[in-house]
This record gives sequence, C-alpha cells and structure tokens, in this order.
Amino acid sequence: MACALPHHLFFFFFFFLLFLLPFSTVAQTNGTVAVGTSITANTKDTPWLSPSGVFAFGFKPLQEKNLFLLSIWYHQIPDQTVVWYGNDGIPISTGSKLDLTGDRGLVLSDPQGNELWKSQFIVDSVAYGFMNDTGNFLLVRSDSFNLWESFKYPTDTTLPTQIMESGGVIFSRLSETNFSQGRFQFRLLLDGNLVLNTRDITTNFAYDAYYISGTFDPNNSSNSGYQVIFNDAGFMYILRRNNQRFDLTPQQLLFPTTEYYHRATLNFDGVFTQYYHPKSFDSSTKWTPIWSAPDNICLNINGEEGSGACGFNSICTLNVYKRPECKCPPGYSLLDPNNTYGSCKPNFSHSCSEDDINSGEELYDLLPLKDTAWLTCKYEHLQPASEDLCRKSCLNDCFCVVALLLNDSCFKKKLPLSNGRQDRSVNGQAFLKFRKSDVPLVRPPPPPIPKPEKKGGTLIIVGSVFLGSSLFINFVFIGAVCLGFFVIYHKKSIKNSHGDHCAAETNLRCFTYKEVAEATDGFKEELGSGAFGIVYKGAIQMGSRVVVVAVKKLDRLVQEREKEFKAEVNVIGQTHHKNLVCLLGFCDEGQHRMLVYEFLSNGTLASFLFGEKKPSWNQRTQIALGIARGLVYLHEECSTQIIHCDIKPQNVLLDDYYNARISDFGLAKLLMLNQSKTNPATIRGTKGYVAAEWFNRKPITAKVDVYSYGVLLLEIITCRRSVCDLENGEEEKGILTYWASDCFQDGKLDALVENDMEALNDWKMLERFLMVGIWCIQEDPSLRPTMRKVTQMLEGVVEVGLPPSPSQFSYTN
Repeated sequence: MACALPHHLFFFFFFFLLFLLPFSTVAQTNGTVAVGTSITANTKDTPWLSPSGVFAFGFKPLQEKNLFLLSIWYHQIPDQTVVWYGNDGIPISTGSKLDLTGDRGLVLSDPQGNELWKSQFIVDSVAYGFMNDTGNFLLVRSDSFNLWESFKYPTDTTLPTQIMESGGVIFSRLSETNFSQGRFQFRLLLDGNLVLNTRDITTNFAYDAYYISGTFDPNNSSNSGYQVIFNDAGFMYILRRNNQRFDLTPQQLLFPTTEYYHRATLNFDGVFTQYYHPKSFDSSTKWTPIWSAPDNICLNINGEEGSGACGFNSICTLNVYKRPECKCPPGYSLLDPNNTYGSCKPNFSHSCSEDDINSGEELYDLLPLKDTAWLTCKYEHLQPASEDLCRKSCLNDCFCVVALLLNDSCFKKKLPLSNGRQDRSVNGQAFLKFRKSDVPLVRPPPPPIPKPEKKGGTLIIVGSVFLGSSLFINFVFIGAVCLGFFVIYHKKSIKNSHGDHCAAETNLRCFTYKEVAEATDGFKEELGSGAFGIVYKGAIQMGSRVVVVAVKKLDRLVQEREKEFKAEVNVIGQTHHKNLVCLLGFCDEGQHRMLVYEFLSNGTLASFLFGEKKPSWNQRTQIALGIARGLVYLHEECSTQIIHCDIKPQNVLLDDYYNARISDFGLAKLLMLNQSKTNPATIRGTKGYVAAEWFNRKPITAKVDVYSYGVLLLEIITCRRSVCDLENGEEEKGILTYWASDCFQDGKLDALVENDMEALNDWKMLERFLMVGIWCIQEDPSLRPTMRKVTQMLEGVVEVGLPPSPSQFSYTN
C-alpha cells in the first residue's frame, strides 16, 4: 500500500511547483537586448524584461483601442504602473516599431516608417541595450560605458538609485490617462532649492513655487543643495555641497526595499508623493503613500499668475488622501467635460450693458459659499465693510462676479477667477453672482461606479486556466488554491486568537502589556517624564526588524475614559508628517494605557538649545521652519483638527539629522484636569508658553499654539529659556518675550543673539524671524497670524509687517 504524504508536505509540494513555472520563465532573460532587435506595437510581441522580470520596456496597451505607450513599467504588479515613457507621452498606433540600432540607439517609427522619436546624444556605437532591475534602460558601449540611460531623462517618476542633478526637472502628466506634459513641475534649481511649481503649458513659463525646500543658502554656497537622491534603501533627500542631507522621506521608514517596491511620482494634480508596494501581494494590494508635498496644494498655491491647483473659475478641496479635487461653483460648468481638473465657464451671460448697470439688484442675486475664496484677481477692497455693504456693492458693479467677505474686509473680484479653494481655514464667505433668470443648481455628486462582480470574474479566470492549460498545470493550480484556503484560514485563526486586546478601530499595531513590558525590559530605562507620565526606552519586534522605540506610559489619565482614549489614539494614528513623531502602536489592556513611538536619537530641542554649545544659526532656522510646518499640518491638514496646547522645546524631538519632530500632539484631551502644570486647574500648558485667553476665559482656538510657537521661536533665536531666574542684575532679561520685544524696538538685535556672528551676518532673516515671533505673542488672538501664514512669513513668501508691542500680560496673572 502506498505511503500517504503528510498534508503539510502536500501543500508545500504544490506551492513549490506553482512558483517554479514563472521562475523558469523569468530565467529565460538576462535583461540584455542585442543590436538589431526590434519590437512592434501589438498584443503579441513580448516586452524587454529586466533579469528578475520586475520591469518591462516596450509598448504598453492603453485604454483606447489600438493605441500603445512606449514605456517602462512594473511588469509583476497587477496594475503594471508606468514609471517612464518616451515620445513625450504621445500614444502610438498598432504596427509602430522600436528598433535598437548600433549608430542611432533607440528609434521609434510609425507603421509607415516615419521616425517619431529616438534616444539622444549617441556619439559612439551601441554594443547592446540592457533593462536592469532598478527600472533603468541603458544603451551600453563595448567597454561597458553607458551612452544613454532612461534615468537621465525622467518623466513623472523617480525610482530608487536615481539621482537628479542641479537644473533637473520632471513634469506631471496632463491627466491620469494622458501622458503628455502637464501643468506641474518638480525642479532642483541652480541655487540649490527644490521646488514645485505650476507652469504655462504653451510657453513653459514657470509660475511661483508652491513648495520650496529652503536648501538655498545665499551666505554659504557649500550649504546649498545640488542633488536630489533616491537611494537604494528607499530614502529621498537633497544632498548639500558640504555632504549634509536634507531629508524628504521620514527617517523612521518601516518599508524596507528588500520587502517593498518604492517610487516617487509628481501626480497629474501637482502633489509629489513617495509610495511603497509590497513585493508579495495579492490582487487587492495597492500603492500606499509614505509622504507627500505639499501638505495642502489647494492652500499652498497663492501666486498672482496661473489658475492655481485647479482650472480658472474652479474650486479646490482636499480629499482624505491629501489630493486635490476640483469642482465648478454653482452656475458654472466645465469647459472640457472630460477634464474635471480644468477651467469652468459661467452658464449665464455677464455684461456691462446699460440695462445691467442700472438694474443690478433686480437682475442679479448672490449665492453664499461658506469657507470659500479666490484669493487673487481682486480689483477693489472695501474696508470696513459689513455683509450688506459687500453684497450691494457687488450686485451694483457690472464687473464684480464674486465678493469675498473676510472679517470686516470686502474684496470684489472679476473673471477669470483663480486660486479657488474651499477650506475651513479660509474663515470667510464668498458671495457668487448669478442672474435670477438662471438660478444656479447645486448638482449632486455623481453616483458611485458599481464595482465589477467578483464572482463572475473569478469564474472566468478559473475557467480560462482550466480550458487553456495542460493537465499538469491544472493539477498544480488546484493544489495552489487548496494551499491558499489553508493559509487564509490559518491566518484568521491566529488573528482571532489574539484579537481580544485590539478593540480600538485603528490601523496602528496593538501591543499586549506583556509585549511592551518585555520590550522595555520591565520598564528599566527611563528617558524622561512629563504631564502624561513616564517615557521608557525599548526595542520591539516589528515584522522582520527590531525597532528602537519610546514607550509613553500614560499614568495620569481618567481610567474610565476608555472610549475617549481609543478615539484620540485613532486620530493620532491617522497623522503623517515628517515634522511629527510617528506613533507606531499602543497598549489598551485593563488599566494599562501606553503609546509606542519611534525613538529619536538626538533627544529634545530643550537639550539642544540650552546646552553648553550654541547650535548653528542655520540649524536653528531649519528647526523653527520644521516645527511651523508640523503645526500647520495639525491645525489645517488633519481630518480632525488637533490643537497641541503644550508647545515647548521639551515636546520637540530631533531625529538623526536634527530635523524637528513635534511630540505629544493630540494628548491634551486625555490629560486629567488636575494634572495640568498651570493654575487655574482648567489651563493646559506650561509656564512661560501659555496664551492670555487661558486666563481671560476666552474661547480656546489654534491661536494658543501660535502664541506658544512664538515664545519657542524667540527661544530658538536667542538660545535662552522663556523664563530665567537671574541673580546678576539682569532682571530685564528674566521674561524673554518682554526682553526680545524691547531689543527689537531699540534695534539691539546684537544683544539679543549675544554677538552670534552667523545670525548677525544673516541680518534680514534674523529680523524677519524676530518680527514673526513678536506677531505670534500678541495678547489679542485675532492679531496673531495662522500657522500657515507664520510659515509663509518665515520662508519669505509673505512680507512681514512691523509688529506692535505685545501687551505686558504675565503668566502669573
């Protein structure tokens, strides 16, 4: 009687056979393409594959019938993402041909033999072509010198091992499916700044940048950037000429390139994003963002020229994926119905005829749009102005199509409208003009596109496999299906057996108390303590790696507030910004409430600022900008606004490259009222950083963080604590906010920075930063700028006016 094979070996056997077949197919190519080889645009010719089969070079079919794109794409990923394309992204028809020639390199011709495109700058004979596993196609000389490579001519995507030199540029696509050059650019300028900007497609004129890296140093050229590097570990950064790095990818990268594919793409809507994709995947696996810039493109584009993130007369809103969505305002429709990101036109006649001028209020009406604005194209400013005055002025002005009311200011605007946005940070109201005979209708959103029935698709795939394959392959397929069911069932069993402690609905990892205790060696090494409890250092297993972590043991919470804890952790877990400390997971077991953060090696900003050695001026300014950008994200970009309530140098950590990372954000709601550090007990914050409204019982808004940031900015400028106990007759320096304001009024900036020559040599920036700090610490919250405006003023994008002297309000009141 035959011996029965154990069931686990049976599954392993068929699993091995299943993967043996595609492996043998991949082994048939080594990535080399001989001179004289050609490929034709059709559905039969096989593309040129890289050695492992990850990338393919050839003609990728498009949605339009009989059209193809000369491109490089991820061959092994289901959606076959395109990462490079030739012929300026213009589709080609069936029968077009690509030849690899010895004297001209790659030559693309149409079915009639007319040349459409060729690789540039081939001055020697090509020995062979090579499609490598990094996604770079090379034309190689006989001595192995690279004559041409696709990495030197990027389109909308950059890949690991790819480098952009000073002066380099990539363009977005025109749309999701149109690969022609679009309206957005990603450029490394000759001065060292990395920027994102819109452009005029016809003239290629570049409009104002909506993202600036700040890696240009006018006083020290060696500190300016000259390369954008995407290294083989999956990190993107700007390399300065002194070999220092300006990181773009967050340092705590949990998606190693050994297990994940990476790419960074300037999307057609102007958002530059780095993505990852598991190398082991199923049909539902998608590309997932790691980071993107800018944080809110709708608000970041503010230039006087160009239409903004969307087309003219359109309104931009940010979706949950931090990508812009464009819509026409009521009474307007798309110029091109197929381009939802394009310009809109009014559906009513607009004129300055005699009848219109004399009968404005009879013929026209205004539709209020909350939190909506078109920031440019204003031609008249009324101040002070009530809502009634603003409305009437626009109705009786034949040029006015929109009136924008912000506080007591009325701005009248005319066509075309640009930089339209709808966001709660606008904090104003637009009044859209329309003819009463053409009442604008607010159209409902289109119904969701029904998803294809999965069962039918599965049956078709299975049927195709069985009908088109040999008996041996069918046998292997059945074994693989059985194995799949076994693995899925096994995983579910494991998940169910460990699911009791993971009640919070979040994508963070849920640790048991035992795991955290073991990771911290019984909470042995204490890193520090604060209003929420004690922080311990530990090391914990995360996938295949051991990650160093900081565990915050929350021992000062109201234990009955279980739902609040889970809600707040869920909000914190959804944040993602390079200037925020990353929350990796949490423990919510019994009476134990703990948060597990990434560990940052360079400690707190307090230790950095107030140590024996004064940090460089450049480091301090970059840290100040990083904190400001992180607060903009918390205040404006999160799905739920987060007010920190305790901004201070102890709550800012520094990573390996001294990038500022805000910590303890989102925890203010969890703190027991009688554990706050100030009086009265309802006040949250720390002495020296608390805004006046806490004491005056005024509404608490994000402006309390602006005040605290202003104090922190003055500390960064001076390297002095906000409150000092002085015994040497310098009592006037005891309260930093008062002393800094006096020094500014008296023009004694040298005394403020104690003859810091690096700061004094950068006088304009020093003065600008100091004025911004004083604006932030105004007692009246309405006088303080938003954090977005603070960032723009620090960057020099928005002019900083002369600030008034802040009120002599004391934290002791």
